[in-house]
Amino acid sequence: METNTNKDHIEQEILQLVLEEFTQEQKTNNQHIEALVIAVNSLGNKIDVFIKEHKSGKNVLKPLDIKSIEAILQKGFLDIKFMIGRQPKSIIRKFQILLFPEQDAKLFYKIVFGRWFLWLVIMVALSNLYNWGIHYNNNNKEIEMQQIQNDRIRKAWEYMYINNDKEIKKLMEKAYVNSEESK
Repeated sequence: METNTNKDHIEQEILQLVLEEFTQEQKTNNQHIEALVIAVNSLGNKIDVFIKEHKSGKNVLKPLDIKSIEAILQKGFLDIKFMIGRQPKSIIRKFQILLFPEQDAKLFYKIVFGRWFLWLVIMVALSNLYNWGIHYNNNNKEIEMQQIQNDRIRKAWEYMYINNDKEIKKLMEKAYVNSEESK
């Protein structure tokens, strides 16, 4: 229980310190901006006076101190750049599941849909070719088996026809004619 209160107290102190630091930075930023506004206003007033003198026709040659104005403007611009650079950045937390990295995504898509797709097509073609070859081979074996069986039957028929008498030959011829008609 005490650890939770200590943690809460420490977090409050840290937040208070951070807020104080931000307020100090904001005060210095406001001071720089005010100095810049004053410098721009004084420069604008000097330009207005110069324009009025020029319009009135007075040829008063006063050397203008441009270097001091440039130094003030450069200081102001540097302060603005520094303020912009020091602004707190918002932290964005994302949860993403990426199939490919965010950098060089085109390269990965080219690899996946180019090479892998090509290999997939080649593998499917080889698989179909293999299946066709197996089917063709099985059909040829079945045809050979049928031919061997038919050759045995034909040889047996011829053997019986040659080695038997006329009566059995007539019966065999009659059976052969009947088998032709039944087809």
